Amino acid sequence: MEVSIIILGALLVTGVVLYLFDRRHRKTSSPDEPAYNEPEEACCGMHITCEKDSLLASVSPEIVYYDDEELDAFKGRGADSYTDEEIEQFRDVLLTLLPEDIAGWGRSIQLRGIELPSSVREELLMIVAEARASLS
Repeated sequence: MEVSIIILGALLVTGVVLYLFDRRHRKTSSPDEPAYNEPEEACCGMHITCEKDSLLASVSPEIVYYDDEELDAFKGRGADSYTDEEIEQFRDVLLTLLPEDIAGWGRSIQLRGIELPSSVREELLMIVAEARASLS
């Protein structure tokens, strides 16, 4: 019985010391600094939000051109306002890209304020989905 009380007392003292140390540490650390550093995950290509395959412009704010500067002329146009020749121009660029450049091209187009023609956008999404499926 006496041994249990001694162990309980030691645990209580240790807990109080750790609590005071943590409280002091929180006061001295800056509010913007996280209490711990989460490990950064590398892009493995196996999850749906992977930066490498993401089509969201917010992932990578850098505009990269893929030898497609001529598409800047379509900035601000709606997806349904393109002629067949203009749609083919988008399709030609898409189909000549390297497989690893396709998702980046989609982000680049989005950042440049260019709305893809509906049919080309569907093709782009299908190609990226197939690439992701082949990785799993």
